[in-house]
Amino acid sequence: MSASARFALHRPEFLDALVRGEDKIAELTKASSMTFAAGASVIVANTDHRFVYRLLQGWACRSRQLADGRNQFILIFLPGDLFAVKSMFVTRHTDAVLAVSRIVVERIHYRDLHAAYVADSDIATRCIWQVMEEERRLHSWVVGLGQGSAEERLALLLLDFRGRLAQTGAIGPTSLAYNMPLTQAQLADHLGITAVHVNRVLKSFRECGMVTIRDGQVVITDIDALAQCASPLLDAHDRVTPECEGAQQT
Repeated sequence: MSASARFALHRPEFLDALVRGEDKIAELTKASSMTFAAGASVIVANTDHRFVYRLLQGWACRSRQLADGRNQFILIFLPGDLFAVKSMFVTRHTDAVLAVSRIVVERIHYRDLHAAYVADSDIATRCIWQVMEEERRLHSWVVGLGQGSAEERLALLLLDFRGRLAQTGAIGPTSLAYNMPLTQAQLADHLGITAVHVNRVLKSFRECGMVTIRDGQVVITDIDALAQCASPLLDAHDRVTPECEGAQQT
């Protein structure tokens, strides 16, 4: 898979800088590997946190819990993602970052990364792109939460996971199966519906022959139908990206 698949909507003249920046950040963070158990807090909400992370293995999420116990999963981080880049610029994180599964990360102190950011335009380009990519995902998700049905949202989410895993090489580019550690309750926290509703939608997907989820494995059995269901919520990038199976929707 080409390196360009990693960087959604990038200007072609910046691809080399993005790839170099990726490699340079990996060099800066090497030998700093840490492991967190599933459910562990990587970043505690409303605290000063001084590190930026590269996710090597497992799934993590940014989440916000309300005072009455309601919880919202805001973003899901997959292997290859940088996260907590904002540590360079803000005195505290307003949201938590949790390990959804057992994760392995590398990290760098924000001062060290900021010094490299100032000194090296490749590293700055890679960091800025990460923030822009998270913004793209958030905008798509806000549209889904505001305008999408539960079926459209879940279809979009399953396609997004599959596409991102394929783009980073975690699964093959044509693979229709992947491991997903999110429980139905956690899916509900991300989708903005109840766990009962998640179960009902998954049952309808299974009965329609689109997707089955069993023991943490997602198997897409009719990707065209799944993409058709997600079609209203696919953004301009996903619609023309084979790994996201949106190209047929144009």
